[in-house]
Amino acid sequence: MLCALIMAGGKGTRFWPLSTEEKPKQFLNLLGNDTMLQMTYNRINKLVPKERIFISTGYKYKDLVFKQLEGISQENIIIEPESRNTSACICLSSLYIKRKFDNCNVIVLPSDHLIEDEDEFIDTIKYANEFLNENNEGILTFGIKPNRAETGYGYINANFNSKNKVNKVNAFVEKPDYITAQKYLSDGNYYWNSGIFVWNIDLILNLIEKFLNDTYNALSPILNLPFSEFEDFINENYKFTDSISIDYGVMEKYDNIFVIEGNFGWDDVGSWSSVDRYGEKDNNGNVLGSHGVLMKSKNNIILTKKKILLNNVDDLIVVETDDCILVSSKEHAQDIKLARNYM
Repeated sequence: MLCALIMAGGKGTRFWPLSTEEKPKQFLNLLGNDTMLQMTYNRINKLVPKERIFISTGYKYKDLVFKQLEGISQENIIIEPESRNTSACICLSSLYIKRKFDNCNVIVLPSDHLIEDEDEFIDTIKYANEFLNENNEGILTFGIKPNRAETGYGYINANFNSKNKVNKVNAFVEKPDYITAQKYLSDGNYYWNSGIFVWNIDLILNLIEKFLNDTYNALSPILNLPFSEFEDFINENYKFTDSISIDYGVMEKYDNIFVIEGNFGWDDVGSWSSVDRYGEKDNNGNVLGSHGVLMKSKNNIILTKKKILLNNVDDLIVVETDDCILVSSKEHAQDIKLARNYM
């Protein structure tokens, strides 16, 4: 049996000012008519029924989840009292899911990814699930062959063999500088780390107990608590979990991890460069989500409420909300999440 966990608690700081702490990017329509969360949910629902799709999010986003995912059961929304990184989120969610679907496999999905070929994506998940049914001590992650020297993603090193659909992971590598990313690109044995994992629920809980014992001990009593005591217990004990990513806390310490190449047109919609790659452009490469005139201006991203005139400027990001206006060079778009702290 396959369940799905969609992690939807992030704050999306690199998409500021459109993405805010009150309404982060997973709840926004950035690339189409649906929000990123709706796209993720509808995509996995082609394979996994609604009763086995779970959403992990924060208290302040619970109403947004209900509003955007019509018909979702309250029992399928897992609430984190505070943000404690992905290991705590996954431990809590795994314990919750295990109560309902013991010994299932789980695919873990970030809520803000673009998938262009959804049929290929579903086929890849099916293959991964079949692989785990025969290798239940393994963990599968989805790797994406890089097509550019990307410094905004983590990487997976693996001995790539085109004859094998699944290859053993050697190491998870943090976000590189540009020169290192170029080396990864030319090497041929590095994937982008999509952050998508498939594992058996008992295995991941055993590994969390082994490598992150404080987290497991803080939360594991919920396996035997009545649901009426569930919320109060989590609120009191969640602060005792380790604030560390699942990559650092477990993946880097476990040897039996495999990567399956994802050839389904993946992108992490993590910053304004994603809109630049996939947004509809005019003849001069401008993404124009506003009314305005662009004179001798190329390769800009413009999302404003008022009419705008751009004259002889290139490679800018201009975003207007009710509260502020952002003007940034594309080259330094990754710095937006730092600059917003001064507002």
